[in-house]
Amino acid sequence: MDEFKSYTVILEFRGKAHKVKAGMTLRSSLEKIGVNPESVLAIKDGQMITDDEILNESERVRLIAVISGG
Repeated sequence: MDEFKSYTVILEFRGKAHKVKAGMTLRSSLEKIGVNPESVLAIKDGQMITDDEILNESERVRLIAVISGG
């Protein structure tokens, strides 16, 4: 995916890759791409991460929508 080379972190959500800059928290990067932090689980390297985690260069984070019912 060379089109993302100038950006350092990729957030994958619903089949799309969103590019954000390294050094941001997960929460701020989610807000930047218009995703409610309360509506997703974030997975990096097979581990769930919290919204205060700082995203580092070359990381890929997979976002999974949380489904709730009543």
